[in-house]
Amino acid sequence: MADEDAYMPGNPALAASGLGFVLTGCSGGGKSTLLAVLARRGYDVRPEAGRQIVREQMHLGGGALPWRDAAAFVELAASRTMHLFNTVEPRGLPVFFDRSLVDLVSFLDMKAIAVPAYLRRAVEAYRYAPDVLVTPPWREIYASEAERPKPFEDACREYDALVAGYLAAGYGLVEVPRLDVEARADFVVAFLRARAGLTPGS
Repeated sequence: MADEDAYMPGNPALAASGLGFVLTGCSGGGKSTLLAVLARRGYDVRPEAGRQIVREQMHLGGGALPWRDAAAFVELAASRTMHLFNTVEPRGLPVFFDRSLVDLVSFLDMKAIAVPAYLRRAVEAYRYAPDVLVTPPWREIYASEAERPKPFEDACREYDALVAGYLAAGYGLVEVPRLDVEARADFVVAFLRARAGLTPGS
């Protein structure tokens, strides 16, 4: 988006189109792997802002990490999440987002940290498609890593908080079944086709 004047907070055109689909869920539940397959199939996929922030902070030795300073992490991740949303130019095709602002609110709620008023307002202003795809906890494929240093039980608590957060924000949830990744991608494509035939070539 080269034209600065075209940068519209809340991206009203995308919000009105209903084509901004969120894929969220339990850490280690196969979400990122599924999104990579969807991207290879030709879908527009936007990355997870939080993971970008973690990588940047670890590279710089910064403290805005979710396990060190949750509030600072959320502030940076929220700004990046809004930027990713605002820079989408709607073209009548679906766009997949790896998590959304609701994930950040749910994370703070789970930590019993006060959610800033601006973030509550952002959840209302930045509206994605009404049905959110969610990957449930899956112990068999779960693995802790440097960017996600948490046991499986904590990931399950995170999932419960996400479900509550999205329902509270007025979204419906569509659970992606525990299948191999290609079958999961087929499920998502079928989900899109059920909503007005939304495929890359349509």
